[in-house]
Amino acid sequence: MRFFPVSFLDISDMDIFETGLGIFGVTALAALLACTGCASRRNGATADSTPQATAPALETNQPSFATPPEKIVATPAPTLTDTEQQDQTWIDASQRAYANGVQHYQAGQFPAARAEFDRAVDIYLTSGRDLQTDTRLRDAFEKLVDQVNALEMDALQQGNGFGQQEAAPVDVANDVTFSVDPNLEARAQAELKRTQSDLPLVVNDYVTSYINYFSNTTKGHNTIKHALERAGHYRQMISKVLAEEGVPQDLIYQAVAESGFQPRAVNRRSGAGGMWQFMPHGNYGLVRNMWVDERFDPIQSTRAYARYIKMLHDQFGDWYLAMAAYDWGAGNVQRAVQRTGYADFWEMYRRNVLPQETKNYVPIILAATIMAKNPAQYGLSDMTPDLPLVVDTVTVDSSIDLRLVADLVGSTVEELESLNPSLLHMRTPVGQPFDLYLPVGTKDMFEQRVALIPANHRDSWRYTTVASGESLEAVALHFHVQAAQIASVNHLPLHAALAPGTALVIPLPPAPMPTIARMRYRTRRGDTVVTVADRFGVTAAEVRRWNHLRENHLLPGRMLYVSQPAPISHRRRYTRQHSHPNRAHRRSGSASTRSTHRKKPGSAHSVPSRRKRPVPASSSNSN
Repeated sequence: MRFFPVSFLDISDMDIFETGLGIFGVTALAALLACTGCASRRNGATADSTPQATAPALETNQPSFATPPEKIVATPAPTLTDTEQQDQTWIDASQRAYANGVQHYQAGQFPAARAEFDRAVDIYLTSGRDLQTDTRLRDAFEKLVDQVNALEMDALQQGNGFGQQEAAPVDVANDVTFSVDPNLEARAQAELKRTQSDLPLVVNDYVTSYINYFSNTTKGHNTIKHALERAGHYRQMISKVLAEEGVPQDLIYQAVAESGFQPRAVNRRSGAGGMWQFMPHGNYGLVRNMWVDERFDPIQSTRAYARYIKMLHDQFGDWYLAMAAYDWGAGNVQRAVQRTGYADFWEMYRRNVLPQETKNYVPIILAATIMAKNPAQYGLSDMTPDLPLVVDTVTVDSSIDLRLVADLVGSTVEELESLNPSLLHMRTPVGQPFDLYLPVGTKDMFEQRVALIPANHRDSWRYTTVASGESLEAVALHFHVQAAQIASVNHLPLHAALAPGTALVIPLPPAPMPTIARMRYRTRRGDTVVTVADRFGVTAAEVRRWNHLRENHLLPGRMLYVSQPAPISHRRRYTRQHSHPNRAHRRSGSASTRSTHRKKPGSAHSVPSRRKRPVPASSSNSN
């Protein structure tokens, strides 16, 4: 998801607690499983001793014994086997990496924190052990996943996990009050006459005030400049989609206001996400399940946006009202029109029937459009647009790990994550086709090499080419597998001499698949059952059932279960809860949530606030 300014809570004030191996609601698993996307060649960490907690001192006034107590004979510590000693080495090394990550996290150094968490997880996943059968290592791995999960869930309440994002223009300028410069307004009016646009552009005091802000303040200018530079990456794709859907080309600048062209931007207040800031609930024709969230797919979300804004324009017959409805909700705009008798955005603005954020929203889009079309006049001539997004696309029908994809095409996991921001796991979905985006020019290479690996092993096996002077034993040592296993799957003699460039398939055991844990959330002021359900992608009815609630009102500070409770495992010496691994994530736009929260556009039910957008009147399927 990459991007955003996220404000994190201190570790001592954690609001999320985990009791099982988890996925982070809907979007949070992307950051945890990104931990597995480590460099393909990495030196192992060396273990050292881990500090132990100090037991409390005994009280000095201990009771005296009438008779001497029996002599206590110390029981010698059991001797660890070689396997157990190696397990402990990995556990110690992983704990040390995790502790380093927590220090970075507390210091607000989030990229460094994520790198350490990556390393902590990767130590287990590259150990060569079967984590399904090695219970000691598996328990340590699950504990680590829980710890990272808890931090990530806490981060998600403030933003989008460990990612970072630059604020969008609509957020930067929303509360700005800026005086109107008559000279600037006159110049903008003159330039408007020479500006070609397929939207009805206007210049007035409201628009000019934002042109002034984005032109003459450092923060405003940098925000609009960076957004328009990122636009270069997506302009060709967006232009193509808008043309195919029959809507104006200049609607591209609505993405300037919404996200600044950051495909994994998340609004930390509402949970709206993606380049076009769709809410996590609602039927916009976007797939959203435990594997993918197409709100973060630039192509699919752009098509959903084009269809939705076209539907709003068909309803109101005016692009400004369509934009206002996209922000505030079609039902709210429709009622404002009926109440005032004016289907005119500026008249409704003057009559003060729009919320302040929506009053600002349309002028900000118009200001961005005018400035983008006249860059030299507004100090934007030195922009360097990002290179256009050009990818190869392959449809994969079996789940494949992104680390394997990186091996096959000579790329990096980070690049593949950037090209496929809708993936919530570090692998493609199980049991459903997925359009995987690859670096341009690598499709043929991918298809040739992936054919070497059985479909049912593409979620764990790896691929490598032999370096000069490298032996089969050296390759096996690096991947923590037996040389005989590599020789067997590649049909090679065990002691064969390998020529440089020889392709090898590496049979790694599958890593444990994270299952849905029973997650808890501490309520905050203003939370209701509906808003909590929306935030975690479940229904209000589920939240009530899991927590035995009868009312919608919630007091601050209450701990709520926000995922499906799971049966207690009796295989552990301690109580731990798991949910069924095949339980699909429930769509948050279910009828129970929608009926409580909002109606379809044009109904009489109110939509609470910006980015709490209504379900469209007709469903659109993603292309």
